Amino acid sequence: MPENLPLAVKGILQIFSVKGVKNMALIADDNVLALGAVIFAIAWLGFWIDTKEIGKKISGVVWVLTAGMALSNFHLIPFKSPVYDFVGGTLIPLAIPMLLFKADLRKIFSESGKVMLVFLVASTATIIGAILGFYLMDLGEIGPKVAGVYTGGYIGGAVNSLAVSQAVEMTTEEFSVAIAGSSQVSNLALLMLIAIPSIPMIVRFIPSAVIDNIATGGGRHEAEAAYEPFHLTHVSAAIAVSFAICAISQYLGEILGMQQYNILIITVLTLIIANLFPKAFANLKGDFIIGMLLMYLFFAVVGAGTNATIFLSEALYLFFYGMIIIVTHLTIVLLFAKIFKVDLADAIVASGAALVGPAVTAAIAISRGWRDLITPGIMCGIFGYAIATFIGVAVTKILS
Repeated sequence: MPENLPLAVKGILQIFSVKGVKNMALIADDNVLALGAVIFAIAWLGFWIDTKEIGKKISGVVWVLTAGMALSNFHLIPFKSPVYDFVGGTLIPLAIPMLLFKADLRKIFSESGKVMLVFLVASTATIIGAILGFYLMDLGEIGPKVAGVYTGGYIGGAVNSLAVSQAVEMTTEEFSVAIAGSSQVSNLALLMLIAIPSIPMIVRFIPSAVIDNIATGGGRHEAEAAYEPFHLTHVSAAIAVSFAICAISQYLGEILGMQQYNILIITVLTLIIANLFPKAFANLKGDFIIGMLLMYLFFAVVGAGTNATIFLSEALYLFFYGMIIIVTHLTIVLLFAKIFKVDLADAIVASGAALVGPAVTAAIAISRGWRDLITPGIMCGIFGYAIATFIGVAVTKILS
């Protein structure tokens, strides 16, 4: 246990101590059916919270991680299990293609317009912030890995954070601590993006025809909830293709001696196939939903494998590192918008596509009545998914 923690905190952490209680979990590590029920229940909790008001403030991913960690640290489920290994080793690679099948690069560039330019600036700002924070803070041996994971997450999303962590061989416990610190920063970033258009000083500093038009009553519309249909023929085809991509990637990794970069190979193959047959994949219904389900299952097992002692002592430190990245990101994006006369609304949507992902960015645009920016925000966010893993791994290699 870290020596610099207050005595009261040390006392609380003793409750969670796993020393000598390896086999004391209520559910045994080889009880596949019971653990499967628990993991799916935790994933359900995350999706359910995402539909509620609290989910807009604290993402379901955070609740999934917290629930998994609470259950394991109170010894209701084990810290390690072959079930967890199956989720991380098989289901997650399977999820990557299903989350990228819609990444038609030609459509992304044709429909995103100048927002894409600002998104590229925003992505560069994230890289600068990650490197700056790395040199300002002593993150220890894990520093380069954390920098890569955070870069991937703040250009793409959680799927990229996960992919980078696996590519740079970060342990499950290290990833859990990193994502815990990062998730709270993402919540603050979302609040900042929502608040910026309401701050008069910033609106005067960076003029916005879009915001002015909304303020005078133009361009408002009622958002309609969109639900992706679920077709078994589409889903089974998507899963089959995803299995094939993963199998080919594993074979190529073995031939090239690059097994640790299996996630990157999967990403490249998926992007190639998605752009060779864009219409076929655009018509798929339900593939992204299945991919998200597999992601939530993984976050559940990540939480379950987390030692609360390490989590509480290290996550706060990484929170401040993440804040350096976000503040640097927003500063550079807003200055770029001011210097090159970019509409403030365009800058916010581009920044959101990087920091909080396409779905949340679309929600921001919808809530503000920026109808013409919904599609560019989504397109840039999907493009972020496509490139962020490679950038995150590159940042880790540069800083190592």
